[in-house]
This record gives sequence, C-alpha cells and structure tokens, in this order.
Amino acid sequence: MNLVHYLANLSKGRLILWCYFIWYGVVLVRYFDPSPRLWLTSLGLSLIIGFALFVSTTAAGETKVKLDRWQIIRLFMMPFCVSSFSALVKGKGFFLIFSPQPGEILSAVGLCALLCGAVALLKRRQRTAAHIAPKTELPGQAATSAKEETLAKSE
Repeated sequence: MNLVHYLANLSKGRLILWCYFIWYGVVLVRYFDPSPRLWLTSLGLSLIIGFALFVSTTAAGETKVKLDRWQIIRLFMMPFCVSSFSALVKGKGFFLIFSPQPGEILSAVGLCALLCGAVALLKRRQRTAAHIAPKTELPGQAATSAKEETLAKSE
C-alpha cells in the first residue's frame, strides 16, 4: 500500500495514535538515553502489560475477539512507549507530558499539525476526485436507470 493512499484513508483514531507517536518521537530524539537497563525494563513491562491487554481484549469476555496484526502490535507497543517515555523525562522538569522547553512542545505540535494537514488535504483531494470521476455504466444499466426515472416521474 502506498503512503498517499494510506494517509488519504487514515481514520481519526489512527491519526490520533500517529500524533501520540510523533510526540513520543520528539521526546525520544531530544532525551535519548542509551542505558540498556531503561530499554530492557521498558521491554519487560511491554511484554507483561501487552500480554495482559491482549488477554483482556481477546479472551476475557464471553465471545472471543480476533485482532489484526497491527492491533496486537499496538497492545505491546503502547506500554513500551509509556514506560520508556516516563524513564526518559524523569527529573527533566516535565509537567505531565509537556516539556519545560517551549520549542520542544512547538516541534511536536507542529509535526502533528503537518501530518493532520497532509491527511486533510489528501482526503479532500480523494473526495473531489471521486465526485468528478465519470460514472461507468454496464450495457444494460443505462436502460434500467432510464426506466427507473420514468417510473419515478409518473408517481
């Protein structure tokens, strides 16, 4: 699947998740810590919590739920990102998820706004193209449409 098609068909929920990931990425780049302990702890928490989330979404209810591959990956990826984010910003003056440096907040918000703008533009372009595209009819279809129009006018 190409990127333009993916972005043009991106749901609001997935767009929000991408913005979360952008925010995480900005913090990761700025505050990266190469300590294996940090990353192994995050990985361990990801496996424990991810498995619990997997069980709670697929097997804890009366009916079994089948998740697609990316849903399962997100169940494990989110705890990894949360735990590593927390470890990376500890003692750095953050308020909740907000950096004490306005430039870092503006970078994350700007990148997210850029993504949202690109998605909105591609969605608009896709709607316009679908609206303008000529409708193709099968050979017997035009006659049926004309009959339907005649019946509709007579009623």
